[in-house]
Amino acid sequence: MGAATRIEVPKMNKSEFNFSQFWDKYGTFFILIFIVSIFGAISSEYFLTSNNITQIFVQSSVTVLIGMGEFFAILIAGIDLSVGAVLALSGMVTAKLMLAGMDPVLAALIGGVLVGGALGAINGCLVNWTGLHPFIITLGTNAIFRGATLVISDANSVYGFSFDFVNFFANDFIGIPVPVIFSIIIALLLWFVTTKTRLGRNIYALGGNKNSAFFSGIDVKFYTLVVFIISGVCAGLAGVVSTARLGAAEPLAGIGFETYAIASAIIGGTSFFGGKGRIFSVVIGGLIIGTINNGLNILQVQTYYQLVVMGGLIIAAVALDRLISK
Repeated sequence: MGAATRIEVPKMNKSEFNFSQFWDKYGTFFILIFIVSIFGAISSEYFLTSNNITQIFVQSSVTVLIGMGEFFAILIAGIDLSVGAVLALSGMVTAKLMLAGMDPVLAALIGGVLVGGALGAINGCLVNWTGLHPFIITLGTNAIFRGATLVISDANSVYGFSFDFVNFFANDFIGIPVPVIFSIIIALLLWFVTTKTRLGRNIYALGGNKNSAFFSGIDVKFYTLVVFIISGVCAGLAGVVSTARLGAAEPLAGIGFETYAIASAIIGGTSFFGGKGRIFSVVIGGLIIGTINNGLNILQVQTYYQLVVMGGLIIAAVALDRLISK
């Protein structure tokens, strides 16, 4: 017999570095480090203290919550402009229920989950029934929900409710403030939904291509409704946290917060065109917003300049997303 023929198996080359994929995974984190470094260099005496870092996390908890809800709306190539009004109305209902003698925990669940979810369901139903873009629907419901908040509060702040409610959110557990723990728990739940469940996969599919999702047997209207309910619940829970932190329910609470929510999602790498994004990147996006606001406050920059910075960040984030995608 002749000598056996030796077969050379070609070695698999390691995949080349892909900047687009790298930025998609870690870009938001590097942006956060960059911003922290800038403020740290300018005002290290105040900005980099442990107390201030803790305050950044606490202050960012509300932004992170509404940002995660907005993430779902943007994930299906939609938007939710009513999150600030949902925050205010949910917080107001929570405060009113406690003043009526309801247990703080039950009041928070009703105000945050039920009221927020119901308002989100109204958005989802209107989008499905009218066929209008969510921008138009939520622009209208933003005014309606804000008006309802002013009506039930008679345009006055509501305070004097249970100190147990306020103290609970003012405390910390194993050194971590309760609002931060609260936000982390919600983030973990939503991460599980988006990565480990059929619901999450179908939402991504709907955002990627609505027509393809429909012809694949996905109930487009049902998942659209679910997305806006999630957004409403997140905004409602943010209203509960905001009310506890302020010690009062303000009828004008949450004005402009839709900008923060959109910025958190977009800076966190969520594509404005749907089908792309991750929960934990949105969390980092919310921290970026909180860090910028905190740093500008320390530098005594006027509030309206902060709005200019936020608007510029949204434009830059979307432009960068398009550039890297290409």
